[in-house]
Amino acid sequence: MDTQDPRDGQLSRRRFVQGLALGGVAAGLGLRAGTAVAQAVAVRREWRGTHFELAVGELPVNFTGRRRIATVVNGQLPAPLLRWREGDTVTLRVTNRLRVPTSIHWHGILVPFQMDGVPGISFPGIAPGESFIYRFPVRQSGTYWYHSHSGLQEQTGLYGPLVIEPAGGERFPAERDYVVMLNDWSDDRPEHIFATLKRQSDYYNYAMPTVPDFFRDVREHGLEQALARRRMWERMRMNPTDYSDVSGHTYTYLVNGHPPAGNWTGLFRPGEKVRLRFINGSSMTFFDVRIHGLKMTVVAADGQDVEPVSVDEFRIAVAETYDVIVEPKEDRAYTLFAQAIDRSGYARGTLAPRAGMQAAVPAMDPLVWLGMRDMMGAMRQGGTHGNSAMPGMDMGATAAASAVHHARTEYGPGVDMHVDMPRSNLDDPGAGLRGNGRRVLTYADLHTIGGSIDPREPGREIELHLTGNMARYEWSFDGVKFSDAKPIRFRYGERLRIVLVNDTMMNHPIHLHGMWSELENPSGGFQVRKHTVNVQPAQRVAYGVTANAPGRWAYHCHMLYHMDAGMMREVVVS
Repeated sequence: MDTQDPRDGQLSRRRFVQGLALGGVAAGLGLRAGTAVAQAVAVRREWRGTHFELAVGELPVNFTGRRRIATVVNGQLPAPLLRWREGDTVTLRVTNRLRVPTSIHWHGILVPFQMDGVPGISFPGIAPGESFIYRFPVRQSGTYWYHSHSGLQEQTGLYGPLVIEPAGGERFPAERDYVVMLNDWSDDRPEHIFATLKRQSDYYNYAMPTVPDFFRDVREHGLEQALARRRMWERMRMNPTDYSDVSGHTYTYLVNGHPPAGNWTGLFRPGEKVRLRFINGSSMTFFDVRIHGLKMTVVAADGQDVEPVSVDEFRIAVAETYDVIVEPKEDRAYTLFAQAIDRSGYARGTLAPRAGMQAAVPAMDPLVWLGMRDMMGAMRQGGTHGNSAMPGMDMGATAAASAVHHARTEYGPGVDMHVDMPRSNLDDPGAGLRGNGRRVLTYADLHTIGGSIDPREPGREIELHLTGNMARYEWSFDGVKFSDAKPIRFRYGERLRIVLVNDTMMNHPIHLHGMWSELENPSGGFQVRKHTVNVQPAQRVAYGVTANAPGRWAYHCHMLYHMDAGMMREVVVS
């Protein structure tokens, strides 16, 4: 497959950001603009019931003007929407029609470990031409998703939405119900992207500080402070715009398989309640989501109902899901806008009373430099590299209870940064969203209805540091890559606390397979139940886990290339 780089000038920047008006599978199959598929109205094929036949194969797609081959399920990208019902037992026969092994992992679903779909940990994988039967009881409800856990297949399109209907009916009913799956697509092979990051980790970052940026700082802060700011970042050998390893200069961002120009549309009648089930099925991209002109009421996080909270915007980490309800009153279109965290591109759709309508697409927010709280946490002077705080820099406000302990394994060539006093507050929306004038969701706003599933105090605590060396593009827990790490062992039935300290300047969405992660507030009380917990730069978080699922489980950062580079462990419950 051709790995021509978008830098070569043969593709316009606008084409890559917005994609084709008729994109993806439709264009790949040669369908004309104006067909029912091309109109991108939100009518998707979906599978209901208890028995499913899924076939993993390949299909030509075209999002940017170049024909590429995607990995798909039943000829669809995203894969078919699966609808289950709480209390049923489902059987899914997955047949591999690829030339290489494959797998499907049911993200956030509580299953016996043999059904979890992680090659090398829970099963061998599905060989070419073979089938594997997944069978398990459905013990939960809500919005989830499924994806490959084989190699880098997730990046090439093997992902799909999953909705489980509660046995007793929805707590927050709505007249309309849509899945909104966000993804990042690249025409380049994922192996090429990963190799590029290993050679030059900032290759895809087009937002490096420039001379005009320096003169702007001089105008706003004065020459002395502007120079001090530059010297600090140079000494740290860090990048103040290091939000994403892979950007919109190779990614086209999708809503339900449609690029921005494709304009996925969900229909409504004015006055109806519309439930939107947001799923971030991206490989590497965080999105900041808002619908201009509409408040969003968040009613579920990672499939679990939460006390409703009204917001203008939310950041959704890779692998997270949020359900929101909106109530459009006017007979007009509304733009659903999901800008990438690094402001290099966006996904876009429309809510409208009639097909073909659209509203203006807002301009992306300016890219804000990372601040000192994103590098040093709550430390007010000194730092990870012995530097004093620079004047005018944002230092954050909330410290952890005490300095953290760094494992001996953290001192080596695979770790380029330590945070000694991480912040532990949950009320920070994150860099790029602070003080933007909009009401932005934070973890502090989320409260799972019904409280904790296990009121016991943890009897044991495990502390892990999220570590890396950006220049070498190595990622790890406690400085140890997955290939060199021993399993983490839980005792069956115990209640334990996991403490994660982010020693890097990047967000890391951490996913524990097979068990819930019950996030604690800074005082140690229960906050929200999740399957994926995002740990912000220089932040400490803690969550309770009940080890009620015997077997072998994966535990990893859900940034695909971080996981592949080593930020993963095996958890054994026995």
